[in-house]
Amino acid sequence: MTQAKTQVDLDQLSINTIRTLAIDAVQQANSGHPGAPMGLAPVAYELWQRFLRYDPADPLWPNRDRFVLSNGHASMLLYAMLHLTGVRDVSPDGKVLDRPSLPMEEIKRFRQLDSKTPGHPESHITTGVETTTGPLGQGCGNSVGMAIASKWLAANYNRPGFELFNFNVYTMCGDGDLMEGVACEAASLAGHLALSNLCWIYDHNHVTLDGPASWSFSEDVMTRFVGLGWNVTRVADANDLEMLDRAYQIFLKTTDRPTLIVVDSHIGYGSPNKQDTSDAHGEPLGEAEVKLVKRNYGWPEDAKFYVPDGVYDHFKNGIGKRGAEARSTWNTKFGEYKKQFPELADQVERIQNFKLPDAWDKDLPSFPADPKGMATRESSGKVLNALAKNIPWLLGGSADLAHSNKTNLTFEGAGDFYANEYKGRNLHFGVREHAMGAAVNGLSVSRLRAYSATFFNFSDYMRPAMRLAALMEAPSIFIFTHDSIGLGEDGPTHQPIEQLAGLRAMPNMIVLRPGDANEVVEAYKVLIQLRHSPVSLVLTRQALPTFDRTKYAPASGVAKGAYVLADAANGRPDVILMATGSEVHLCVEAYEKLKAEGISARVVSMPSWELFEKQDAAYRDSVLPPNITARVSVEMAATTGWERYVGTKGKAIGMHTFGASAPLKDLLKKFGFLPERVVAAAKEVLGK
Repeated sequence: MTQAKTQVDLDQLSINTIRTLAIDAVQQANSGHPGAPMGLAPVAYELWQRFLRYDPADPLWPNRDRFVLSNGHASMLLYAMLHLTGVRDVSPDGKVLDRPSLPMEEIKRFRQLDSKTPGHPESHITTGVETTTGPLGQGCGNSVGMAIASKWLAANYNRPGFELFNFNVYTMCGDGDLMEGVACEAASLAGHLALSNLCWIYDHNHVTLDGPASWSFSEDVMTRFVGLGWNVTRVADANDLEMLDRAYQIFLKTTDRPTLIVVDSHIGYGSPNKQDTSDAHGEPLGEAEVKLVKRNYGWPEDAKFYVPDGVYDHFKNGIGKRGAEARSTWNTKFGEYKKQFPELADQVERIQNFKLPDAWDKDLPSFPADPKGMATRESSGKVLNALAKNIPWLLGGSADLAHSNKTNLTFEGAGDFYANEYKGRNLHFGVREHAMGAAVNGLSVSRLRAYSATFFNFSDYMRPAMRLAALMEAPSIFIFTHDSIGLGEDGPTHQPIEQLAGLRAMPNMIVLRPGDANEVVEAYKVLIQLRHSPVSLVLTRQALPTFDRTKYAPASGVAKGAYVLADAANGRPDVILMATGSEVHLCVEAYEKLKAEGISARVVSMPSWELFEKQDAAYRDSVLPPNITARVSVEMAATTGWERYVGTKGKAIGMHTFGASAPLKDLLKKFGFLPERVVAAAKEVLGK
C-alpha cells in the first residue's frame, strides 16, 4: 500500500472516529446534537491535525493558537478532539498534570452530573476548552478579545529576533451565531481593527433548530462580511480536505484583515436516510439509524466508543509532534529572552499566572474630607489611572463613553489601540456594548486584566456576556457610571432601577457600589486582586461628599463588603441605617439629625453584599446585630433583596417606579431621597 493511500485512509479513519464518538456519546446520553459534529468532523480534523499550533502536552503554552467552538451545542466535536489528541489535564492551581483532560470514561459520561463533558463546553470545568460557549454568538465575541490580546501582547512584548506572541484564533460558528447581534457587533469591530490573526469558520448547513434556515435567514453572509472589512473564502464541500487546506492557507497568507471561511456542510453528513434533521432538534439518532450510519462509514455496527488502531498515533504524529516542536522552540527562545529582557520576561510570567506586579498599589490617591466632594466616576478615573501605571497589562475601554465614564488612561505612554497600531491600552469599542462585554471576557481568559465601561442602564445590553464571565470564573472588570436617577435630565430611558437587584442575583458576580472617593480606592484594591470572579463597579455621575475619616471609620472596611461607618456613642444603637453608594451620605446626615434629637443610630455602608456574605457570622452579627430589629435601608434602586437585611420590622427606601427627566434636585425631592425622609423612617421603625 502506498504512503499516500495510507495517509488518506488514516485521514478518513480519524474523521469517522470523531463522528462515531459524537454519535455514541449522544446516543448513550439520550441527549445532545450529533449532526453538527458529524458534518464538521473533517473541518475540525484538518485544522487541528495540520494547522493549529497547539501542544496537547501543555494546554497552557502562552503562544498556542486558540480554538473556540461558538456553536457550543456541537460540544462533542470539541470533546472528541481533546480526547483523541491527548490534551493533558491542568490542576486548579495551574499545573499541567500527567493525565488526560478527557479520558474515554468522560466521553462516555457526556451530559451527566459532574462529568467533564457538559452539554455545552465550560472552560473552568474542562482543560482545553478556551472559553465557555453555548449562548450563540458569545464565542464569536470572545474570539475578538483573544485576537486583540494576541496583537497587544505582540506589540508590547515581541522584540527583534524574539517573536514571543503571534497566536491565531480559530472560531467555529453556525447560522445561529451569525444571526445573533453580538456576533455582528464583534465582526464589525474585528474588521475595523484589521485583526488578521482571526479566522471564523462558518458552518453553512442551511439548518436552524426550527428547521430549514430559509424559514428565517436569507441574507448574503459573504457580502455582509466583505462589507465589514473581512476576507471571505468558500469551501464547497466540508469533506474536501484539499479545499479546506487551501482555505486555511489563505487565512495564514492574509495579513491585513480577518478571514471568514464559509464551509458548505450537511447536517449528519454520511447518513443515507437522515441527513437534515438529526441536529435540527438536538436529538440522538436512535439505535437503528446509528447502525446504518456506522455501516455507511464501514464501521463495526455494534462497537461503541471505538477508536481503531493507529488513530491515536496518527494524532500524536500530527498535532502532537508539531505542537511539541513549536512549544519547545518557543521555550528555548523565551529562555534567551529572559536573559536579554529580564523585566519584560517577568511581566510575561506574571500575566500567565495572574500575578500582579510587586508594587501594584503604590501611589494610589487618598482623598481629603470635602463636603462638596466628587462623583465616584471622577475618583474612579484617578484610581484607574494610578493602578494602570503600576500594572502594565491593565487595559480596556468604553462603549463610546470614555469621557463620561472617566475610563481614559491619560498618563504618558498609555496610548490607543487602533488598526495596525496595537500597542496602546485604550480600547475603543464603539457603541457595541454586547461585543465589548464578550471581548473583555476574551481578553480575561487570555490572562490580561481588562475592563469595559458604559452607563449602568446599558448593563442590560451586556448581560449575557457578564453572566458568562461569572459562570466561567473570568475576572473581567465591568465599570458602570450614571448609576441611578441621580444622573438627572437624560430621564428614565437612561436611569437604572432594577439593574442592581439583577446583578446581585447573579451567582459569582461581585457588585461594588462605593459611597465616596476613598471607598472607590478600596473597591479597586479588592477587584484588581480577584482571580475567579468578575466584578461590576457601579459609580455616580453626581458629586458625593468625601467623608471625614478622622470622624468616621476608615474606608478599608470595603474589603469586608459592609462596615460600621458611624456608630452610637456606647456602641449600642437604637436603629441601624444602611445604604450603598450615593445614599450613604443621606444616612450620615440622618444619623447626625437623630443624634441631635437624642436617638442613637448606626450607619452601615454596604458597598458589596457579596463580599459581606463571605464574612463569618461573627463579623456579620457585629455589623448588623440580630437583636436590633429597627432598621432602614436606602438605595436609589428597586428594593428587591433588602428584606434580607432590614427584616420584617424594618423599612426599605427605594424606587418603585421608573425615574423621570429633570434636574437632580427635583428628582431627589420627587422620589424622596432626602435626609428628612430617612429620619422619619427611622422614627417609624422605632415606633416614635
